Amino acid sequence: MSRVPPPWITGLGFVTSIGNDRETVLHSLFMNRSGIEPHRFLEDDRSQVRAAGTIKEFDLSDPNWATWTLPNRYTLSRKVLRSLPPHGVYALCAALEAVESAGLKPDGLSDPRIGLHCASAGSTLFVHRFLEEMYRTRGRRGDPLGVSKTISGTLNFNLGAYFKIQGANLGFSSACASSSHALAYASEEIRTGRQDALLVVGAEDLNAETLLPFAALRALSHREAPGASRPFDLQRDGFVGTGGATAILLESRERARKRGARPYAALRGWGQASDGSDVAASHPEGRGLARAIRNALDDAALRPGDIAYINAHATSTQVGDTSEARGIHSVFEPAGSTPPVSSTKGITGHALSLSGALEAAISALCLHHQWVPGNKNLDEIDPECACLNLPTSGYRADLHTILSNSSGFGGSNVALILERADP
Repeated sequence: MSRVPPPWITGLGFVTSIGNDRETVLHSLFMNRSGIEPHRFLEDDRSQVRAAGTIKEFDLSDPNWATWTLPNRYTLSRKVLRSLPPHGVYALCAALEAVESAGLKPDGLSDPRIGLHCASAGSTLFVHRFLEEMYRTRGRRGDPLGVSKTISGTLNFNLGAYFKIQGANLGFSSACASSSHALAYASEEIRTGRQDALLVVGAEDLNAETLLPFAALRALSHREAPGASRPFDLQRDGFVGTGGATAILLESRERARKRGARPYAALRGWGQASDGSDVAASHPEGRGLARAIRNALDDAALRPGDIAYINAHATSTQVGDTSEARGIHSVFEPAGSTPPVSSTKGITGHALSLSGALEAAISALCLHHQWVPGNKNLDEIDPECACLNLPTSGYRADLHTILSNSSGFGGSNVALILERADP
């Protein structure tokens, strides 16, 4: 099957701790402004977790959708809301912004040549509540939409119906690499000519059921906000959880040019590889990530020296950040290349399966506006990570290419390469 040029990113939408639209997210990047705040996940919370990347303007904390509040610019019907979990609301709002930013209407995606790729872990909040009711009533009662709004496919069900998707409709599950996989395989659908465009959406709930179980892994920070998330810092003690959604519209250049769309960036290439070493922890030398980066460079026909900036996966965990630093160093040091590296999780928090799409979208904004983000809260570089070029403040630069990394449980690694796109 013949291949077409790398696809363009023509639409972006955000519901995040650092902003619920493109302009606010960009301003937060420019100011290195954190969205992490003091937060307790439970009433009478006895955990040591004190911070989260909170989502502003939305209140979806109650399991009863009728009590939810959304920003005034979104008017979602009762029929739509009652079938959505909290992260489904975030996802739909982000998708509506992405479609609008691409110069399309919501009904403009209903075409056999346009598909949908989604990534989420589902809603453990609703799983918990619905199973609780099932056991309490001994199976006599249950929400008729309980299955469709709890399991990991809920974004595909709801967004597919809302936008009347007729093309590919797939979900991806590879832990914190999930939405990077969704975006990568969307690019393959376009490059091989199977689809002309795909909407890619990642989303996660922000609640105790989704995030607090990571405390049992000793993976969550116990520090106070806003300095709890500190990738590559010697005093880091775990990640800070967040939720929200990011939506990316990916289009073939031919389709985008035909309708006069202006791109944010192009998805030049990607690579993947597994560690094959541990259920949860990354390989200590970052070998799987290093292979994923090399595979991405090969796919994009680029050399290490062609990369102008690296958006790291680094979540602010001891093992993960060190592993990634070693993996990056093993690829770039032999080539004599030291591109700036930063993890925007220092201001956003770690969004689990959403993080890949969020950081790819941030990378697209950085390419479009020629900006290298700094490392928030990097007060003392861990000597194990000092092999990298780690700026603490953001700055303007002549950016042509960005590498964006993602790593998930089981050693699933994805590397995306984005490049500046000129219409």
